[in-house]
Amino acid sequence: MREQAYIWTLPTRIFHWLLVLYILIMFITADEDSLLNIHAAFGYGVGILIFFRIVWGFIGPKYSKFYEWPLNFKEAFEFIFSLFYPKKDYPGHNPAASFVMLGIIVVTLLTVLTGVLTYGIQEGKGVLSFLNSSFFREMEIFEEIHEFFSTFLLLLIFIHIMGVIVDTLLHKEIRTLKSMIDGYKNLKAQSVKLNALQKIVAAIFLSAAIITPAISLIYETPLNKSIHHPIEYENELSSFVEECGSCHTLYPPFLLPAESWKRLMADLENHFGDDASLDEATRKEIEDFLVKNSAQNSTKEAAVYILKSLKNHPIAITKTPFWKEKHAKLDKNIFKSQKVKSKVNCKACHKNIEKGMIEDAEIEIPKA
Repeated sequence: MREQAYIWTLPTRIFHWLLVLYILIMFITADEDSLLNIHAAFGYGVGILIFFRIVWGFIGPKYSKFYEWPLNFKEAFEFIFSLFYPKKDYPGHNPAASFVMLGIIVVTLLTVLTGVLTYGIQEGKGVLSFLNSSFFREMEIFEEIHEFFSTFLLLLIFIHIMGVIVDTLLHKEIRTLKSMIDGYKNLKAQSVKLNALQKIVAAIFLSAAIITPAISLIYETPLNKSIHHPIEYENELSSFVEECGSCHTLYPPFLLPAESWKRLMADLENHFGDDASLDEATRKEIEDFLVKNSAQNSTKEAAVYILKSLKNHPIAITKTPFWKEKHAKLDKNIFKSQKVKSKVNCKACHKNIEKGMIEDAEIEIPKA
């Protein structure tokens, strides 16, 4: 019977499985705009976990410390080419796993940092939301960088899983996979034990990693607070609300470029089949307001994407390429449903659109 040693302490194992769970949640929620708040909340949780692991790499127990990792290329190659008949046992990470784990820590950290950056610039939310006004026109670049690191992380995770599978198949007796559940490996090595400082640090970080996402999902905090606030257009320009909002949804000016608003306001006699003529003073007042607050003068995500999608200047928001792309996957029967009835009834799904808010988390699409 092989000797048994306690290799992975409880904090290390909790960190590992929390990271697995959080990253899984992040990838599940990555492509759904309506789940962005969940994605961001657990992204912060991952950030705390990675910060903990970095600290743990310096003050943690034996085998968890970075200087214990056999980060040596020659040794890594020797280990890979002797998988069937290993020359020695590695109580902690083997040389190949050490490089992969280091890569996962670094790339995950970069994924979180670029995610927070994208969240602040693109959505105007979170701790870096103040960057929205300066870099909003380049928001796609930051999103692409974030997606690059996310994809790279997936590759590293795949390599890690394949390594665990191979190790389990070839050296099942060592209990590498099971050791991440109970902490024990079947080999001759020194068992580890936590000191008081390690217990306190682990308790603080791991508690924060669990509590932070939960609070972010329930309350508005600096981690998810938006710089964009509901606009009371009645206080901004009462005639805009009275003349435009009395017949249809009060569309926020940032949903069309200035040239489109000028075209629309210049031909009110033929306003989508109706005569919406106004006296010149009121017409000019509303036009100036629309142009001043048009897509060109907004830092909101929708305004930026609408502008980039245009090749001409349509006077209907539903005619913009961006609107068509965002709604292309929806069941066409939704627009015929009792609640929606028409493509132009934006407030059926975007409940605060008449206050200038098109938040991803607030989208409520009725059943067809």
